[in-house]
Amino acid sequence: MELSQLEVFLAVARERRFSRAADKLFRTQSAVSQTIRKLEQELGEALFDRSSREGVLTDAGKVLYEYAEKLINLRGEAAESLSELRELQKGKLVIAANEFTVLYLLPVLAEFRRVHAMIKITVERALGSHIPDDVLRHAAEFGVLSYEPQEENLHSVVVYLDELVFVVPPRHPLATAGEVSIRQMGAESFVAHIVPSPYREKVIQLFKSHKTPLHMDLELPTLQAIKQFVAMGNGVALVPEISVETEIARGELVRIPVKELQLKRKLRLIYRKRANLSHAGQAFLKVAEAVATERKGHYRFHREK
Repeated sequence: MELSQLEVFLAVARERRFSRAADKLFRTQSAVSQTIRKLEQELGEALFDRSSREGVLTDAGKVLYEYAEKLINLRGEAAESLSELRELQKGKLVIAANEFTVLYLLPVLAEFRRVHAMIKITVERALGSHIPDDVLRHAAEFGVLSYEPQEENLHSVVVYLDELVFVVPPRHPLATAGEVSIRQMGAESFVAHIVPSPYREKVIQLFKSHKTPLHMDLELPTLQAIKQFVAMGNGVALVPEISVETEIARGELVRIPVKELQLKRKLRLIYRKRANLSHAGQAFLKVAEAVATERKGHYRFHREK
């Protein structure tokens, strides 16, 4: 049973005559009659009462009519929905990010929402180490990472250049220093992020290489908590620059250059190689590239693999 057969069946049922149905379908009457006979043979049921010239439906025909109408309507809805997806009038985009990498997304999402307001966006919070797997198992279409993924089945696009920065509260004794050294930082009490990361380990090794103690007397679960605690005058911190740009601009925190500290990192968008991006996903990549072109500075759009 094919949809084209059901279309002919519905035409005959609605027009009540094979000849009128044929005219409406721009087909010959014999072709319409042949289609109905074939459909009846496949179903093993007579659909029209042949004793009537009005094309009256049999009981089987009445049952099929209801389902045929639903199927044809569903086909129309499916075609309309696909058209809306192509025209970005509907759809969904899922992105995996962590507390740090989501900060890159904010201006990109704002621009995406401006030009594609009908697309629903969900940013799933995930551990950075889990994001490649989330993308590969289709839990998310994109992921945002602060390291280069090793998985061969992922595309990687560098979208932002960030670095680790040293921040203190405005009234801290070092707040007016033009620059500090690792050894000077050995006397400070650091507020650290409780989540382990490659950059945390690099900082630990950097202090060790300078034979300087690293006092991490307090660990907090979020960057937001760390920023607020330091701004209140409690210790100092090493945090991603992107996470404290607003606080530095408002004077709530002071950034101090560190001679020996050059920990830069690239943020990357990742997505599956062997998968067709959704229309929303394709549009998102275009917006990310446009934002990078417009903003410049830290923003990039460079394909690694």
